[in-house]
Amino acid sequence: MRKVVLFMHVSLDGYVAGIDGALDWISFDGELQEKADEIVRNVGSPMYGRVTYQMMENYWPTVLKNPDSSKREVEHANWVENVQKIVFSKTLQKAEWNNTLLIKDNIPEELSKLKQQPGKDLVIFGSPSLSHYLMSLNLIDAYQLTINPVLLGKGIPLFKNIENKTPLKLAHSDKLKSGVLVNYYETRKDK
Repeated sequence: MRKVVLFMHVSLDGYVAGIDGALDWISFDGELQEKADEIVRNVGSPMYGRVTYQMMENYWPTVLKNPDSSKREVEHANWVENVQKIVFSKTLQKAEWNNTLLIKDNIPEELSKLKQQPGKDLVIFGSPSLSHYLMSLNLIDAYQLTINPVLLGKGIPLFKNIENKTPLKLAHSDKLKSGVLVNYYETRKDK
């Protein structure tokens, strides 16, 4: 069965973006890029909330048309253009980006059906609101976090309104030269 994995860059004090949505604090270097590429290779379908989906939809297709795009950018743009994408939104009327499934209702049931399908894992990229919602329903099977050595003090938190204890198991961890920790936690089902 496929897992629902949350992949998120996070500050040491638990924020996924600055107050204005800024991401300039992420220690994104070649080593972290390699880790991100490794994670993407294990993705069956990226999952997004509406806001992140619309940002991706407006950005990645332009990379394919830009002659100044790097080889890595073009490779990722081709991947994201063709992979089945899943967007969760109650307000979007339709998803027009190539190969996108829009889920508006019955999210736990629809997610359960997707998990039963063969293939690689379903991975949430960014999308803090979707992440908060799925966490509240205990529907995240694993957390792939790149913990950056910075304190933001304010911003968009990774964890919000957590009401139930969720035991996790650290499955593996890598320390990068930049000080970023890449931690993979599995949700323990033996609560």
